[in-house]
Amino acid sequence: MFLALLFVTSVVAFAISTVSGGGAGLVLMPVLGLGLPAAHVPAALSLGSAISSTARLGIFVRHIEWSVVRWFVPLSLPGAFLGVWLLDHMSPIYIEAMLGLFLLGNLPMLFRRCPEHVAGQVAPRKIMALGLAAGFVSGLTGAVGLLFNRFYLQYGLSKQQVVATRAANEIMLHLTKLALYAAFGLLDKHTLGAGALVGVAAVAAAFGSTRLLPHLSEGLFRRMGYAAMIVAGAVMTGKAGQGLAAKHEISIESRHVRDGMNISLGGFGGWVTFELRLHVYRDGVLEKYEI
Repeated sequence: MFLALLFVTSVVAFAISTVSGGGAGLVLMPVLGLGLPAAHVPAALSLGSAISSTARLGIFVRHIEWSVVRWFVPLSLPGAFLGVWLLDHMSPIYIEAMLGLFLLGNLPMLFRRCPEHVAGQVAPRKIMALGLAAGFVSGLTGAVGLLFNRFYLQYGLSKQQVVATRAANEIMLHLTKLALYAAFGLLDKHTLGAGALVGVAAVAAAFGSTRLLPHLSEGLFRRMGYAAMIVAGAVMTGKAGQGLAAKHEISIESRHVRDGMNISLGGFGGWVTFELRLHVYRDGVLEKYEI
């Protein structure tokens, strides 16, 4: 059941990803978490994304903007090492919660008018900083998705160039991460199987979506990407919230008492109790409210 759900979700996610510039990995993180340990999700996602990037690279190779690639890749690799190292020392629940909230912060972008981006030169140091940040986040989560697409659009790249340049930037990054995940013991046969299934679905989706991309407007291209981020953020935040509540035994209890109610908040090894009382006099008029 898990594998069937993963395959169908991967096809849909990567089909949308191909025409919106990315985001499939962030959408798939909660699905992979249903069948794999949280720490193994980034490894499976990296394997699937590496296969997907290879397919997109073959399809859109003539659209690669090499001036971005040559500055992006060098610092993305040590950034990935730092991310994988931190993943091995930090609970993935906190990472998922932070990333989910960050993605939800893009909600206003759905309702803003999409401006026309004018091509312009970006300083190499900015591209290198982007590569370092992308590698770090990708090492932690297994995916970068649309987090850095705004940079590509500001650089003046077309839809095809965004897809192709991202694939070129990420192929070496994913391969490096796979080696690191293996070194840290995060690749087992179940993780490899799930990642390979994601990759097969990604290739099928890439070839099926190729003809659609040229017909999308720039505005729709961006909105689809932001929508994917928001959906992923909502799912990730909800899942992380449940995990944090279970980890720290967070709970809320209420009890009616005379003239009011007691509300108790529990978690982190302690309890806090609030007593609420309402006093109403004379024809239902609220005269006093106590906490």
